Amino acid sequence: MTIDPRSYTYRDDVLEGRIILVTGASNGIGKALALHIAGLGAQVILHGRNVHKLETVYDEIEAIDGAARPSIAVMDLASANSESYMSLADSVSSEFGRLDGLVHNASILGERYTIEQYDAVLWQQVMHVNVTSAFALTQVLLPLLQKSDDPSVIFTSSGVGRTGKAFWGAYAVSKFATEGLSQVLADEHRHGKLRSNCINPGATRTDMRLAAYPAEDRDLLKRPDEILDPYVYLLGPDSKGVTGESIDAQ
Repeated sequence: MTIDPRSYTYRDDVLEGRIILVTGASNGIGKALALHIAGLGAQVILHGRNVHKLETVYDEIEAIDGAARPSIAVMDLASANSESYMSLADSVSSEFGRLDGLVHNASILGERYTIEQYDAVLWQQVMHVNVTSAFALTQVLLPLLQKSDDPSVIFTSSGVGRTGKAFWGAYAVSKFATEGLSQVLADEHRHGKLRSNCINPGATRTDMRLAAYPAEDRDLLKRPDEILDPYVYLLGPDSKGVTGESIDAQ
């Protein structure tokens, strides 16, 4: 990898014609990414669980000069079953016939407890939303990704998913698992066209960061729209052949 994704420069139409699904697109990094890639020519599928928030993002994309009309995919990852995933995949298939990019942005924090204190039910919820749902969604969308000439899957990692830290509990463990899921997928498609990578956004001005560090000075953190270059790099043509990597956005 000769390009530094954090300082990646690209054309205004670098994602022209690419169909990209972003999970957790109703706020934070997911919303910022959806708006940005729509401005770069991508046809964006907005996933989230709150219809009103997704419609707001939809309207913002519609207001971007020249942007393709987005689509909305409403699904609660916490309660989704196999039929929910298949229904989403069928909708993408019928509307677009393929998928060029899949960004797993949606995650939940859980609670910052010790392992001794951690509630087992909450542990399962965090692991389900952060890991199992990413696996299930990737699995049902793989046939559509395989129809793309240049398919890319991006998983969201974390610094605590590389080096475990006290009190990060299920969130940290889920991000270790996410790194593993991405590596397994990458190796299984090592000789094909599908690429799979992780991005660690780092400390960013989001609601999740505020929940984890309520006393932190948010003005010192980068905004979601300031860390998007690595996402564009991995979703675009210049990262062909880059797979199994874990990239820091900051």
